Amino acid sequence: MKPIELKDIQKLQASYDQKPVQNALRRVLSKNELSNLFDKTEVKPSVQFKFSHEIKTLPVTYQKQSGRCWIFAGLNLLREQIANRFELKDFELSQNYIAFYDKLEKINYFIEVMDDFLEVDQDDRTLQFLLKQGIQDGGQWDMFVSLVEKYGVVPKEAMVETSSSSNTRFMNQLINVKLRQYAANVRRLYAEGKKDEIQALKVKALDELFTFLTTNFGLPPQAFDFEYISKDEYKIIKDLKPVQFYKEYLKDTLKDYVSIIHAPTKDKPYMKTYTVKYLGNVIGGREIKYLNLEIDELKALVLKQLLNNEPVWFGADVARYGNRELGVWDDHSLDYETMLEMSLTMSKADELDYSQGAMNHAMVITGVNQDIYKKPNRWKIENSWGDQHGQKGYYLMSDTWFDRYVYQAVIHQKYLTKEQLDAWKKSPVVLKPWDPMGSLAK
Repeated sequence: MKPIELKDIQKLQASYDQKPVQNALRRVLSKNELSNLFDKTEVKPSVQFKFSHEIKTLPVTYQKQSGRCWIFAGLNLLREQIANRFELKDFELSQNYIAFYDKLEKINYFIEVMDDFLEVDQDDRTLQFLLKQGIQDGGQWDMFVSLVEKYGVVPKEAMVETSSSSNTRFMNQLINVKLRQYAANVRRLYAEGKKDEIQALKVKALDELFTFLTTNFGLPPQAFDFEYISKDEYKIIKDLKPVQFYKEYLKDTLKDYVSIIHAPTKDKPYMKTYTVKYLGNVIGGREIKYLNLEIDELKALVLKQLLNNEPVWFGADVARYGNRELGVWDDHSLDYETMLEMSLTMSKADELDYSQGAMNHAMVITGVNQDIYKKPNRWKIENSWGDQHGQKGYYLMSDTWFDRYVYQAVIHQKYLTKEQLDAWKKSPVVLKPWDPMGSLAK
C-alpha cells in the first residue's frame, strides 16, 4: 500500500492549476451550493406535465416523517376501487392500521428468527446483519399483501394517524433496543442450558412491545361503521369487520398480482424467480417472490396494465437525478459530469453489485405520455409526500430514468405472457439476506 507523499500533493496541485473550469467553479461554490449548479434548462420542454393517457385518481396522501411509502402506495391502489364503487370524491384507507400490524408482525418475526441463531458465533455475518437491521418502517409488496390478507383494511377515520405513526424514528430506535436486548438474553439462556425459559421470554417481549405499539399508534379496531357521502347523500354501513371489508368490497384482489423486477446482474438470470432469506413480516404469510425480466419486458407489462386504466405499484431509487420541488426525476435534466469534468457513470448492474443503487421508495404510476410511435417518453407518478411539491403531489419520471432507476413493478397475472406465467410458477432461488433485491421501500 502506497501512502500519499508531499510530491504527490504537489503534482496534483499542478494538475488542478491547469483546469480553468474547476478554478472558476471553486469561486462559484464559495457562495453557492454544489447541488444547485447542474440543471440543464434546455431539456425542460421534454419534462412537461402532459400525458397522452392519464388515470383519474384521488388527491395525494402524505406519509410525513415515516418510511411507510410501500403501505401508502398499496393502499392508494385499493382506495381507488373503494372510491369508484361508492362514488367518493375523496377517501383514504388507514395507513396507521396497516403499519401497526406490520410493526407487530415484524417484531414477532425477529423474535422467532432468533431461534436460528442460538448457537452461532457472535460475529456470524447473518446474525450481525439482522441485529444491525432490526426492524424498520420499510417493506415490500408481498409484505403488504400478507398484512391485508390477514388483517383486512379500514377507512382512515377508523384508525387515524398519531404523532408517533407519522414520526417513527425515535419509536423505532426503542423497539430495536428491546429486540437486541431480547437477542442477547435468549442466546444467554440457551448458552446456560435454560431452554425451558425461552418461551416465557418470548411471551414477555411480545407483550411489552404490543403495549408499546398500542400506546404509540392506538388500538386497532375490531369492527367499524363505514360512513360516507355519495352524490351528496350521507350513507352508513354498520359493524364491518376489517377482513370482511377487504373481501366483500375489494374482492380479495391482491392475490392475483405478481412482483416483477429488473436486476441485470450476472447472479440473477432473467425469466427466473427469486426470494430473499430472512426477508418478511407475517410468519406463514405470502412468500416474498420476484420474477426477473428484461427492462423492456417489465415496461411493456406496466404499459399494458396502465392503458387498461389500472394504476401500477412500483419501486425505484429516488435518490438519483431528482428535483423534489418540481417533482421531476430525469437523468437528462442534471449534468454532473461536464461541470465536474469527471465520469460518474455506472451500469445498472454495477450500481446493484457495488452498493450504489437499490430500490428505496414505492409509488404508483397513474399516467404515461407516448410519442407518435407509441413509445413512452415520460410517466406520471402518484407520490405520498404531500401536495406541496410537484403538481399537487404528483410527480414525473422520464423514460430513460425509468430504465436506470426502476427496479420493481407489480402486475396483475392476466397481463403476463404464458412464458412469463410459467416462469413465475417455478420455485425461487434463495438470495442472501443482504442482497440488494432485499432492500426495503421507505
